Parts: sequence; structure tokens; C-alpha cells
Amino acid sequence: MADRRRTGTAAEDGGPPRTAAGKPVAGKPVAGKSASKAPAPDPAAADPAAPHAPAPVPLGARAREAVLQRIVDRRYAQGARLVEREVAEELGMSRVPVREALRALVSEGLLELLPHSGVRVRRLERADVEHLYEVWEPLAVQASRLAARAVSAGAAEGLAALRSTLRQAESAAAADEGTREVAAHTAFHEGVVALSGNPLLGRTMEQLSWQLRLLFGLREEPAHMRAQHAEMYRQIAAGDPEAAAASTLLHVRDSRAVALRSLFGDA
Repeated sequence: MADRRRTGTAAEDGGPPRTAAGKPVAGKPVAGKSASKAPAPDPAAADPAAPHAPAPVPLGARAREAVLQRIVDRRYAQGARLVEREVAEELGMSRVPVREALRALVSEGLLELLPHSGVRVRRLERADVEHLYEVWEPLAVQASRLAARAVSAGAAEGLAALRSTLRQAESAAAADEGTREVAAHTAFHEGVVALSGNPLLGRTMEQLSWQLRLLFGLREEPAHMRAQHAEMYRQIAAGDPEAAAASTLLHVRDSRAVALRSLFGDA
């Protein structure tokens, strides 16, 4: 009987094409079957250090930020009544996130409830200002002390950001842009807290941030206070904790006097 060697195609043999030696032909798919395609590698999985897209900001948080900004820049004046439906229309949002935002701001003390008629922007009373400075003074002083210590230890990454806020404040003052100057003023103090390297202090100061912005926006912003910021910066950059603390104490107490004089006519 003749020796019958199988050198046919996959269709004839029921398997992949083979050479005369009986080995599969490389690189050719099985006829009649679709070759499976390997999934593309995930760059983030391949590189754990690859940046991830930031999580979307919830609508309620966005509404809160928008209302806060309007309070700070006085588009919503002290004592102004806010109607949920009107605020939602202005922000281009539904009423649900706006309702959530207004409730949050009531709990934070920037809005107050009105009987059967929504909320209004809370008026700052003298006691409110006194209480705010009583809390802010020791925190601001300690933040400067810790920031100077951090610089002395070699952690000076935040100094460039502080210099930038000083320049922004001078530029805003020259252009008579009060809102931008207030933002730079607040950013300077936030930068000092960031440079301190104390996350607990940072979280505590976050609770005061918007109240300070509101207060800074309502009072005067004398030129000598920008000079005080510059002095605080010099002492922090020099790595002198006690000099930085002393200059900050002077600045905060002067800020309190200016606020009381601007808002309540203190001599």
C-alpha cells in the first residue's frame, strides 16, 4: 500500500496548515475561525505612577462654591434674601444641588434661615468678627512659625507660590481690583499654611477660609497690610520661626483693628 503523507490545507485535514514535515505554518490563522484579538494594554495599569483623571465635582459642591463666591464678592449682599428657584436659574442647575448648597452654608454660618421664606446672607455682627479673630490669630501665628521651621529644614518648595501672591496683590491694588486683591490676600495666608506641612492645621484652616474671604472683602485693604505680608514672607524665607510668628501676630492684630473700624466705626 502506498505511503500517503498528509500535506493538505486546514480545510482538508481539519486543523491548521502544516509543512511537509508536519509542523504548523507559523502566522496563519485557522481557516473558518476568527482570530481572537488581544486587548490593548491599559497605560495606567502598566504604569502605577500614571496620573488619573480627577474625579468629577458633585453638583452640590459646585453650587456651594458658586454661592460662596457671590457672597464673597458681594453680588449677594449681607442681609439679601436668596430664593432657591432664582439661584438655581442663575447657576443653570436644578433645585436639588442648590438646596443642598444652601443647607450646607446655613450649617457653616454664612446663611441663616428665614421663617417660611428661604434663607438670607448672614450679616456679620461685631461678635462674629471678634470670634473669628480669636480663632484665627493663634492658628495664623503657628502656621508662620511652622512654615519658617520647614524652610530652615530645607523644605522651601512653597516660597515661589508665596512670592506670586505678593505680586498678584500689588498688581490688583495698582489696578484698583478689590476682589482680586482679596483673593491674593487670602491665597497668601493659605500658602503659609500649606508651607507649614501640618495637614491637621490645613484642614482646620479650611473651615475658616471662606469666612476670612468674606471679612477681607468687607473691610478696607490698606497698603501697609501688603507691606506686612512682605515682612512675613521675608522672615519665613529666612527660616526664622520666632520672627515670622511675631510679624504674623502684628499683622493679624492690625487686620482685626482695620476690620472693626471698617465695619463698626471703631476709633
